[in-house]
Amino acid sequence: MDAVDLDYRARTQTGCIPPHLVSRFLERGHAAEVEWWSGHGEWFCAREWARLLGEQGTQAEALEVLTPYLTTGWWQAIRATAELLESWGRADEAIVLTRARMEAGHPLALEFYARLLTRHGCGDEAFTLLQPYIDDWSLAAALVDIAEEAGRDEEAAELLVARIPGEHRCDTPWCCRGLAPDMAIGLLATIRERQGRIDEAIALLRTRNVTSVNGRDQLADLLARHDRPDQLRAYAATEVLGHAARRLAELLEERGDVEAAIAVYRQASDSTACRANMTVQLAHLLARHHRGDEAIEVMRGLADASGAEDWILHVLCTLCTDQGRPEDGLAYLDALKERRGEEEWDLFWLRLPLMAACDRVDVALEQAWAHPEGDTSYAARHIAELLAGAGRTGEAVTVLRPHAPANSHDLAAYLIDLGRIDEAIAALRQDQPRPPQVSRGDWSEEPPF
Repeated sequence: MDAVDLDYRARTQTGCIPPHLVSRFLERGHAAEVEWWSGHGEWFCAREWARLLGEQGTQAEALEVLTPYLTTGWWQAIRATAELLESWGRADEAIVLTRARMEAGHPLALEFYARLLTRHGCGDEAFTLLQPYIDDWSLAAALVDIAEEAGRDEEAAELLVARIPGEHRCDTPWCCRGLAPDMAIGLLATIRERQGRIDEAIALLRTRNVTSVNGRDQLADLLARHDRPDQLRAYAATEVLGHAARRLAELLEERGDVEAAIAVYRQASDSTACRANMTVQLAHLLARHHRGDEAIEVMRGLADASGAEDWILHVLCTLCTDQGRPEDGLAYLDALKERRGEEEWDLFWLRLPLMAACDRVDVALEQAWAHPEGDTSYAARHIAELLAGAGRTGEAVTVLRPHAPANSHDLAAYLIDLGRIDEAIAALRQDQPRPPQVSRGDWSEEPPF
């Protein structure tokens, strides 16, 4: 074992037993396999086995499991060991363990170490440690969190204010080096909000260029948290991505005003740049409140208007299945095929769960195998899923085996279900190209693919 190889396999989840299949081994009663492989280079087995041993009170044995991985200097092993030590009430040992890696300059260790210190009464030390790194966005976010515990909110605020220019705002993530002004504004608003200076936080957030991160709008969330529906409604009327409208609809639904939430989504789907997303949210809202027929009609209208994009059809077909109307989904696909004159696999596979819900598995299989793309690795995955869902797991394995390199996780999962453990392990541990050695210390910053 070495750190580069462990890191590559863990990040890409290739040539190893991935976490969801470790869980599957345990669920199917194969704990002995997890134990054995934990000592033979399978990191995810080792991590889970150590956790289980710790829960049983055998902490020394748990640490023995992790020791070979720790000796490589691999950060993920160090972090997992520190987290276990902390969960056992041995935080001092966790701090010592991670301090050495932090002092060695590992790029991920500093934030973990600072947050660990803060959780155990050393927030002031952690704040001082991170202060010089305010221009690193991830460490700046950690600094703001730690400032609350350390009682140093104003110091953090001063650092952020110094990084917010008077006029310029970045319009792309690559505009400015260091901490982007919009992120500095968001972090400063976080501090002002917890200080009770809500209006000031709102005013700050209104100056951003980029309003949403990962589909969430900080201003919309703040207005919802502080029960300001009128301001949220006014903001939603001007926010073109629809994220504020979605937060308003969520707030109304939480209050039990479903009709008002529906109205928000309907209006947003007509006026925002993300009409499709708003319509899908509306359909899910209707389905949650036992109005499945309306949800299907909403999605059918969206599919017609959008030119039947694949992802929209997927939502429509899933709704039809969930609402006990698979025939309607098939009818829509039939009409679409008639108009287009062909049906590529990207659309054809949507038929399979619909036909299974109509007790037509054998017909679905015949059509799948007859499809021009029916012998591809991506088709094999869908066909195998259909067979396994019908209780024909052995046949699913037969379908996947010729495409094992591309479907090794699915193949192994079905083999585990059949109790064919050695075959499952062999499918997972196929030789993978070793990543090139890097000259950046004993951790890797190379992308996983």
